[in-house]
Amino acid sequence: MLQPTDIDTSEALTERQQAVLDAALRLLVEEGDNLTMTAVARRASCSKETLYKWFGDRDGLLTATVQWQASKVRVAAVDRDRLDLLSLTASLERFASDWLKVISSDTSIALNRVAVGHAGSGKDDLGAVVLQNGRFALARRLKPVLEAGRQAGLLDFEDAETAFRTFFGLVGRDVQIRLLLGDRLELTEATIGGDAVRATRQFLALFGAKTGPQGL
Repeated sequence: MLQPTDIDTSEALTERQQAVLDAALRLLVEEGDNLTMTAVARRASCSKETLYKWFGDRDGLLTATVQWQASKVRVAAVDRDRLDLLSLTASLERFASDWLKVISSDTSIALNRVAVGHAGSGKDDLGAVVLQNGRFALARRLKPVLEAGRQAGLLDFEDAETAFRTFFGLVGRDVQIRLLLGDRLELTEATIGGDAVRATRQFLALFGAKTGPQGL
């Protein structure tokens, strides 16, 4: 069973460890489920002993790659005392843009394909790790922003999980499943930026507070 590693945030990783995880992600694109510690050590120019010391085993390494990839989706910090519509919108748009860039990358597509292949196979819990350190971790990071928006009178919702799922759906639409199935979508920087803006506007239209001193 895959276990969490001690390295679970980008802040805790050294530049060398980040380079190793990038090498592992590149190998996932090339080799898929055939990823081995030996291959990663060779690609990253380090010893297997070092990999085992840092990540525990192959499953720990896979867990760390998921966490590293998910850390690339940033949530812009907001000042709860000075939060306004402009800063809330900017935070949501940045999250949406980063997430679209990450899920459309070759590395994320390869990683998710491996995770889907493992789901229910009984060989390990990579699918659960991707959920916990991907989608669920992103929810834990964005929900405080949504809650801050509600406290500031900018958003109106009863349940943060429902609000997050709605935003997630507006951002992702059918993009991820199409990519996983081999559709070669043209997701340029401009396209991603436009999609992020559009999803944020749609979310605010659904959950924006209609009354109060800071109503939308």
